[in-house]
Amino acid sequence: MIDNKFLITKLEEEHALTEEEFVTLLTEITEEDQEYLRVRAQTIARKCFGNKIYTRGLIEFTNYCKNDCYYCGIRRSNSEVIRYRLTDEEILNCCKTGYDLGFRTFVLQGGEDGSYSDEDITRLIKRIKSLYPDCAITLSIGEKSYESYRMYYEAGADRYLLRHETANEKHYSKLHPEKMSLQNRKRCLKDLKEIGFQVGAGFMVGSPYQTIEHIAADLLFLKAITPQMIGIGPFIPHHQTPFADQKQGKLELTLTLISILRLMFTSALIPATTALGTIDPKGRELGILAGANVLMPNLSPTTVRKQYELYDNKICTGDEAAECRFCLDRKMKNIGYELCVDRGDYKLMC
Repeated sequence: MIDNKFLITKLEEEHALTEEEFVTLLTEITEEDQEYLRVRAQTIARKCFGNKIYTRGLIEFTNYCKNDCYYCGIRRSNSEVIRYRLTDEEILNCCKTGYDLGFRTFVLQGGEDGSYSDEDITRLIKRIKSLYPDCAITLSIGEKSYESYRMYYEAGADRYLLRHETANEKHYSKLHPEKMSLQNRKRCLKDLKEIGFQVGAGFMVGSPYQTIEHIAADLLFLKAITPQMIGIGPFIPHHQTPFADQKQGKLELTLTLISILRLMFTSALIPATTALGTIDPKGRELGILAGANVLMPNLSPTTVRKQYELYDNKICTGDEAAECRFCLDRKMKNIGYELCVDRGDYKLMC
């Protein structure tokens, strides 16, 4: 029998394991192993980034979506959602608020909303860049063509988030309708890297029908594409989706995977997600202590936040941006970290 501490040490030294070794580690890990893994991951994160935590101001600018993903609260078939679209001026007001609070990255996130043309998106990018040239723009607006991605990049967008959700074809088909394909999702990630974006991928932990073997395949897929950003979070069901009765993902497994990812990708930008804070009051702090180094507080107007409900009981929907920023600042100081005013670009830190 292989000792898990041996596997953790191997992972730290070689930044990879075989699929079989990942399965063994995740299946047989003990509380003692988890703590050893967490300490190694936190040590690496501290070595690379000190006690600095990067922040990104999240602007959820539309909850319209053409897709019908079975896990998502803003899926097309959910007729109970109150839909909204922010105007350019409303988005720019969010940016101003964020800039005054010290944010130097804005994340424009939305459903795949066909009412926004490529020209609309590029115009918005250019306006933000003209007003805040020292800031980075991250887009998270789904699957597009190569030409669309190139237009966004040439307009000034710096990063693109596109979770692959699962690297297993059969599993992907159980989470999405037939019109969506894992092959196209992978094509998008390839295009984004080729164009020059700092790219983010990732997956849900504990999604319906997920196995440990699926997770091992996800880790190997991430190793193959080497994204600069990796976002994982626990699956949380939404009551107006086909997965309403499914169990949510586990905190412990999510934290274990954050630590594994830190050993695999020492310089990666890994967020402690809002979903972590939703399933546990100290979830985001635990994520940071497990090796994460990014937080993404919400800059969206409080009037629409409840409408951007990808999963049930999402936290901070009623907090003003400043309140959320200062709350996170306190939480980080309580565990020995501090939020930094920095674009937080990917760099080979160590």
